[in-house]
Amino acid sequence: MSNVLVLSKTWEPMDRISWEEAFTVLFGGESARKAEVIEFDAERVVHSGSPAGELRQWKVPSVIRFMNAMVPELKGVRFSRENIYARDRGCCQYCGVHVLPDDWEYEHVLPRSQGGHTTWENIVVACTACNQRKGNRTPVQAGMRLLSRPAKPGKMLRRRAILTWQPGMPQAWRGYMRDATYWKGELEQS
Repeated sequence: MSNVLVLSKTWEPMDRISWEEAFTVLFGGESARKAEVIEFDAERVVHSGSPAGELRQWKVPSVIRFMNAMVPELKGVRFSRENIYARDRGCCQYCGVHVLPDDWEYEHVLPRSQGGHTTWENIVVACTACNQRKGNRTPVQAGMRLLSRPAKPGKMLRRRAILTWQPGMPQAWRGYMRDATYWKGELEQS
């Protein structure tokens, strides 16, 4: 699946959406003409038919930007690693220590081996030490306590998220996002 980086009017990275959602933002409904394509994915083209039976080609965007301060809603907040991190404000939900975006553990509150699922209500940010201490147990079984109850966030989460460029992401995104390795080095030196 080809993801598309979404920038705000002020060029800040807000979210990643599917190419299908990007086409809807660009060409369909109320949000049409409120966003512009900044960069195209050089390797992706989709095809569609026209009423006249002609085959049409469409370049797939890699980066789009909203042109107005008011952002159209993009189907709520998507479950993702970045959004879990943003919801928990980058803090371990057991000890409260701030964890860098590329250093936190994906913690199942109720372990999968005990019937836990990968959902908003069962995943939290954890530092490595707390994740290892808890192990394959519930917080009660491990004698630990959650600082907050995990829940699906409201619609405003995407504006608080800090998206960082990491290896494996499209190169076209790099100029619009913070580089995770750069920021980690900067924070460690402070």
